[in-house]
Amino acid sequence: MAGKNQHVVKRTDGWAVRGEKNSRDTSHHRTQQEAFEAARNIAKNQGSEVFIHGENGKIRERNTYGNDPFPPKG
Repeated sequence: MAGKNQHVVKRTDGWAVRGEKNSRDTSHHRTQQEAFEAARNIAKNQGSEVFIHGENGKIRERNTYGNDPFPPKG
C-alpha cells in the first residue's frame, strides 16, 4: 500500500513539506530545493508521490517514487 503523497508548499518564511490531508506541516525549510529533498526522502520510504507547488500555489511538478512498474536495476 502506498503512503501519503507529500506536498512542497510556500510559506511566508520559506518552504514546507506537508503530507496529504495532514493539518500540520511535516517540516520547514529555507529553500524549495531543501523542502523537495526532504519530501522526496519521505516519498521514497512510503512509495508515494511528491507534488511541488510554485510560489503561486499551483502544482508545477510531480514525481512518483516506488510505484514505477519498471524500476531500474541498481
